[in-house]
Amino acid sequence: MASLRKESDIAPVIRRIVCPALLWVIPLAAQSPGAAPRVSVGGLFVTRYLYQLTDTANHLNAFDITRAYINVTGTLPGGLRTRVTMDLFTNTDSSRSYRIKFAYAAYTPGKTPVTFKLGIIQTPWLDWEEALWEYRMQGPMAMDRATYLSSSDFGAGLDGMWEREKVNAEIALVNGEGYNKGVGDQRKDVMGRASLRLRETSDSTRVGGLRVSVYGQYGKPTGGGERERSLVMVSYKSKRLTAAAEAAITRDTVTAPVSRPANGHVYSAFAVYHIPRSKAAIIGRVDVTHAQAGNTADRQTRAILGLSYQVHPNWRLLADWDCVGYQATPTPAQEATRSQALFQTMFTF
Repeated sequence: MASLRKESDIAPVIRRIVCPALLWVIPLAAQSPGAAPRVSVGGLFVTRYLYQLTDTANHLNAFDITRAYINVTGTLPGGLRTRVTMDLFTNTDSSRSYRIKFAYAAYTPGKTPVTFKLGIIQTPWLDWEEALWEYRMQGPMAMDRATYLSSSDFGAGLDGMWEREKVNAEIALVNGEGYNKGVGDQRKDVMGRASLRLRETSDSTRVGGLRVSVYGQYGKPTGGGERERSLVMVSYKSKRLTAAAEAAITRDTVTAPVSRPANGHVYSAFAVYHIPRSKAAIIGRVDVTHAQAGNTADRQTRAILGLSYQVHPNWRLLADWDCVGYQATPTPAQEATRSQALFQTMFTF
C-alpha cells in the first residue's frame, strides 16, 4: 500500500512536467526542416474581343486570350515562401506556349520588415505600378509597352516596409534582359524603388494614400553599352479614387552597331473613379512615348478610356477604347490598328 501511495503522489508531478514539455516539443517538431509546406494553387486569365475601328478594308475583329497565369505558392515554417508562375504567351504564328515568369524563394527572418528573394523575381517598379493601376488586363504599363522595363528577371533582391507602409522600398540585382530573353552574359543591372506616403487615405494597402515614388536603374546590356532608367511618380489612392502621374528618362547605348536611340522620355497619367453605390468604375489613361528626345517624328500618344464592372470578387468586365496618335504620318499598318474597341474579362481563382 505504501508503494501505491508513493506512485499516486508521483503521478501529478510527472503530469506537471511532461505535459508542458509536450506543448513545446510538438510545435518544434512541426517546424523541423522536413515539415510539409502549405501549398496553394491559383490562376488568372483574361479573355478579349477586339474590333479595329480604323481597319476599314478588313474590319478586323477577333476573340483572344491575352493573359493566362498558373500560380503555385508554398509557405514553410521559419519565414520561407516560394512561388512558381507559368505564363501563357503567343508565338509569331499565333500558337500558344508556356514559360516560367516567376520562380523564386523568399525569406523573411523573424519579425524583420525585410524580405530576401532569389530566382526569377518581380522587378521593383512594374509590380508596384500595376498594383496601383489595377487594370493590367487592359494592356502593359507605358514603360513596359515601350520595352524599357520588364516585370520579372533572373536575380536577387530585397524589399521591405516600415511604419505600416509609410515607407516601402525594393532593390534588386538582375541579369537585365527580362524573364523572356534568357540569362544574357556576365553583365548585370541594379535597380531600386522607394515610395513615401505623405498622407493617409481610406485605402490602407501598400500603394494607398498620397505618395511620392522614385525608381532608378543602371546596368550594361548583353554585348556591352549602358542602360539607364530614372522615374518619378506622384500618386493618390483611396477607396473611391486613384490618380497618378509619372515622368521617366531613359538612356540606351550599345557598343556597335547602334540599334536604338540613346535618349528617351516617357510620360504617363491615369485615373480610376469608382462610382458610388455601384460596382462600376471609370478608367482613363494617357501615355506619351518619345523614343529619341528632340526627334520631331517619333512621338506616340496613347489614350485609353473605359468602363469596368465587378460582377464578382473574382470576375471583372472592362469595355474600353484604345487609340494611338503618331507624330509622323502613320504607315498603313499603323493606321489600321491605331484605334480599337475592346471588351475584356478577367477571372482569378
